[in-house]
Amino acid sequence: MPELNEEQKRATAREPWPEEEEAPKRKSYLRQHPGVRIGLIVAAVVIVVAGIFVWRYFAVRESTDDAQIDGHITPISARVSGTVIKLNFDDNQYVQAGQVLVQLDPTDYEVAVQRAQGDLADAESAARAAETNVPITHINTAGQLETAQAALNAAHKDVDAAHARLREAEANYVKVHKDLERIADLVKKDEVSRQQYDAAVAADASANATVDTARAQVAATESRVSQAKASLSIAGTAPQQVAVTRSRFSSAQALVLVRRAALQQAQLNLQYTTVRAPANGVVSKRSVEVGQVISPGQPLAALVDLDDIYVTANFKETQLKNMRVGQKATVKVDAYDRDLKAHVDSFGGATGARFSLLPPENATGNYVKVVQRVPVKLVFEKGEDTEHKLRPGMSVVPTVITK
Repeated sequence: MPELNEEQKRATAREPWPEEEEAPKRKSYLRQHPGVRIGLIVAAVVIVVAGIFVWRYFAVRESTDDAQIDGHITPISARVSGTVIKLNFDDNQYVQAGQVLVQLDPTDYEVAVQRAQGDLADAESAARAAETNVPITHINTAGQLETAQAALNAAHKDVDAAHARLREAEANYVKVHKDLERIADLVKKDEVSRQQYDAAVAADASANATVDTARAQVAATESRVSQAKASLSIAGTAPQQVAVTRSRFSSAQALVLVRRAALQQAQLNLQYTTVRAPANGVVSKRSVEVGQVISPGQPLAALVDLDDIYVTANFKETQLKNMRVGQKATVKVDAYDRDLKAHVDSFGGATGARFSLLPPENATGNYVKVVQRVPVKLVFEKGEDTEHKLRPGMSVVPTVITK
């Protein structure tokens, strides 16, 4: 290749780029100022370390803005019907547990208590009478049994005596009848007088009548034996009669229990005419007026228990990996722009979609996977809401520290 002359070299030469001119200068500047170089290195290290700390700080924190204050809202209602005669609260008033809120007319229920008291007194009297009849029946039936047994024994003896008298009468009749037959033969021979014969005939008739009387007495005594046996059979039911009396006493006792329960129910109904606050809280949504006739279970107001306020936070399912019960949390309340301390109390039994009125049906051909949210209950630490400023429904932003 032919060597270029000086003019050709100048023609082909190009002007240097600005960067090419400044590079040696910059390089020389950093070399000339080592403190600047060290400062840049330190700044880079600080930025990296700060980035690591920031990443570690946010890596152990899970937050969501899909959260709100929740609480227990208790419907206030009466357990009995009646006419409202007094109201002791206004809307949004703070009340104490046990405070009288509504008073119903107690007159009808006082009358019911008095009637139940009378029924109970009557049942108790009947029970005492039935209890007294138990030993009386036991003694009477025992005496009747002994008497019937004695009467049966006496009847048997009377039967024996009647049979003996019958045999005696029959023997006398046989003797008198034979005497009559002999006298009749003698009368035919005129060996005895007609008067003696008539006397023998009369004696025979009398002996025959005596036999008939003895037979009648035997029949009478045998009938008395039958009567005594019947009386003994009746008296033999003494245990059953005592059992019946005891059953009547048990029935009377059961009736006493029924009447006592009716009295207790009447007393409870009388107490129910006074409607009290079940807990501390704010009474709102009043829907009753003086003079109004209400029915059992009819809503009169709503009580918000401010002593048991908590947070329901709907975290994404991908945020629950390291979340555990008991972990600390902070809750920022939008209404007051302040942070409150809390902790994880429990996790919902299903996702929010499953608890909705119409749960989604994913068994279709056009299924699209959507990240679900699970309700997590956060409970405030003690002393965080001493002024009771939190209200159910307020928006909050909770942050759970997972480590």
